[in-house]
Amino acid sequence: MKVAITLAELKQLLDKKENIMLIDVRNKEEYFEKHLTFAGNLPIEIIESGNFIPEPGKIIITVCGKGGGRSERAANYLRENTKNEVYFLEGGTFGWLEKV
Repeated sequence: MKVAITLAELKQLLDKKENIMLIDVRNKEEYFEKHLTFAGNLPIEIIESGNFIPEPGKIIITVCGKGGGRSERAANYLRENTKNEVYFLEGGTFGWLEKV
């Protein structure tokens, strides 16, 4: 099962206006420092506490600074605990801002 999504694949989903929710899983300070304008902020600690229940049918894409650590961990948690299609963004926020 594919767990990561590339920057190009995310751009395609956004262009198609797919039913996606992009979640920046970093803490609020990191988020406010630099983030994608179309990403909401929900720190990984809140996700892993079970206090986030995503809307059914939404494609969830988690993102952190460089793409990997926290976003992959959050995606794995959501994949195991929801029925949503879930991915993490390879390259993260900084990759998107540099390349797209």
